[in-house]
Amino acid sequence: MDLETLAALRTDDGVRALATAAEVSGADPLRAAAAMRARGVPATLAAAALTQIALRRQAAGKFGAEADQMFFTRPGLEQATRSVVADRRADRLAAAGVATLADLGCGIGADALAAARRGIAVHAVDADPLTAAVAAANAEALGLAGRMTVACADATGVAVERYDGVFADPARRRAGGARVFDPRSYSPPWDFVAALPQRVPRTVLKLAPGIDHALIPAGAEAQWVSVAGDLVEAAFWTGPLAAVPRRATLVSAAGTAVELFGSGVAAAPVGPVGAYLYDPDPAVVRAHLVAEFAEMVGGRLADASIAYVHADAYTATPFARAVEITDVLPFSLKRLRALVRDRGVGRLEIRKRGSALDPAQLRRDLRLSGPHEAALVLTRVAGAPTALLGRAKR
Repeated sequence: MDLETLAALRTDDGVRALATAAEVSGADPLRAAAAMRARGVPATLAAAALTQIALRRQAAGKFGAEADQMFFTRPGLEQATRSVVADRRADRLAAAGVATLADLGCGIGADALAAARRGIAVHAVDADPLTAAVAAANAEALGLAGRMTVACADATGVAVERYDGVFADPARRRAGGARVFDPRSYSPPWDFVAALPQRVPRTVLKLAPGIDHALIPAGAEAQWVSVAGDLVEAAFWTGPLAAVPRRATLVSAAGTAVELFGSGVAAAPVGPVGAYLYDPDPAVVRAHLVAEFAEMVGGRLADASIAYVHADAYTATPFARAVEITDVLPFSLKRLRALVRDRGVGRLEIRKRGSALDPAQLRRDLRLSGPHEAALVLTRVAGAPTALLGRAKR
């Protein structure tokens, strides 16, 4: 999509084309295109409308029913914050007294829209003209244009000191779509982003989940967020917004959340394999809160470098998946194949941490056959490759 196409989709003809595309689009793109032509929709507008409807349907998982009113680019949708995460962030900003917010690198507007919906006056900027135009179109489509202005601008030129708070989501992809892993290559650059808390104390930095802990600003709260078990982002909360050193936030698909807090520097005890193994949520692991989780369930690590927690009794918890262990053996393909054959295992869930084995290849090598289901954990115990067989707790 380009600016001209976006403008066309927002005209009366474009609105009708979108409505028609929603009616006729389905599994067969050629048939849908033919139906659009049969209804007199010009080919270019028909193609744009069909693409937009397809993107709206993909976006429903992130934006719910509002996706049907919004506009998307494919990269913008891929990089947009899920609404269940953006809404929680906006609630927290509003509760902290942020009344005006500069959103630097707003993308298609997910976080700016959430903040505006909470009554915060948002000035959103994006360096890409089309992306900024899409964000502005979304603000208008959702009735939030009165509380949200959008400009195509370089974030480094925004007078952020005029605002109560700053939200910065630096671009982490190159023009061709390749991911950028070095913060020095972010846009705007890391030096600018890292200096924002000194200019505006109430600053939130949204970053990739793999961000180096060494980059956490002094005194900031570092939060890692997962949605339905999928690790989606890190966020650094600075100044008065910081509440704890580390936070792991686990959000369900419905938007409910549980959180684990801690120092991020505690060490879990190390001991033997237990009757139960816990695989902590990736937000817990990335926040370096495995020790706090282990204390919660009375557990320990079987290897100091592996984030599996072992316990002798089962404790129901939303912070980890659990496996009841039935067998522990040094890894040997021959012995493991014999064990699953003897147990009649035909369906096997494989998890691994600290193992270089390919689960798909191992599954083939085990020649599974039988009526039973089991869970296999490939890991290390006291440095030795180990296989743990058991039953997943549901």
